[in-house]
Amino acid sequence: MSDAFGEMVVFSGNAHRELARRICDYLNVPVGRVEVFKFANDNTFVRILQNVRQRDVFIVQPTAEPVNDRIMEMLIMIDAAQRASAGRITAVIPYYSYARTDKKDQPRVPITARLIADLLETAGTDRVIMVDLHAAQVQGFFRVPVDELTALPKQVEYFQEKGLENSVVVATDIGISKRARDFADRMNAPLAIIEKRRTSNHDDVETLNVIGNVDGRAAILFDDEISTGGTVIAAAEALARFGATDIYACATHGVLPEDASQRLQQTPEIREVVVTDTVPVNGNKLTPQITVLSIADLLGEAISRIHRGESVGAMFT
Repeated sequence: MSDAFGEMVVFSGNAHRELARRICDYLNVPVGRVEVFKFANDNTFVRILQNVRQRDVFIVQPTAEPVNDRIMEMLIMIDAAQRASAGRITAVIPYYSYARTDKKDQPRVPITARLIADLLETAGTDRVIMVDLHAAQVQGFFRVPVDELTALPKQVEYFQEKGLENSVVVATDIGISKRARDFADRMNAPLAIIEKRRTSNHDDVETLNVIGNVDGRAAILFDDEISTGGTVIAAAEALARFGATDIYACATHGVLPEDASQRLQQTPEIREVVVTDTVPVNGNKLTPQITVLSIADLLGEAISRIHRGESVGAMFT
């Protein structure tokens, strides 16, 4: 099929330039030339340094910390590309912050995931690519097409190669149980679920029970995101009490703010933490306990298919 738009151009903000470079290596194209920086007055400035008129523009920018700065960078880059007459603008957001704020679960609170979607569309986004959203309904907050990719095949392949015997996949809560079931089915392993209660808005977790048999089994804790590590640590301690042997943690997004990696490292029940590079996991975040799987080829293939007008869903069938 012939290209529906002009030449493909892939740009990166400051959030994760290494991921953008890996995506471009997969696509065999150079990273697009753009300046993104802050003036002394804290205002963000963007200047695209090459012609994008009628080009098929992809902007890679996970909303990693500092989250609000990264969102603003992305919005300004999209506006710059639109005003430079880009043919189509696709926001590639491997990690979509504020996805947890997807409904009014308390009085007088916002639905920030919808607000960010509105901002992206207002800036000029024509299409969005994301990976393993915390809440699938966030796709419905957009009026433009959304492609949600999943790291599940890569995660399954990694653990299959480890050759774990007598394993069990454990959903960290009821909300992630459907995806955990898919993971368990591919692993040909049973599923267990952690019953938990969050005691505040500050990631405090009280683990209540383990539903399913984990006694004497190698347990793979499964979630979409590891943030402070509180959920995973509480779940691992519960699994150990219920007789699980080797305990692994697996999530797509390794957000790991502040001392989260060190807290996980100091949890003897957890043998290994497996995440992907949807956000940067480097510096103090990257401890010997943490394994990072790259999803650059996944994103690169999706970008290539979108550019050529081919099916993205076919990647997962």
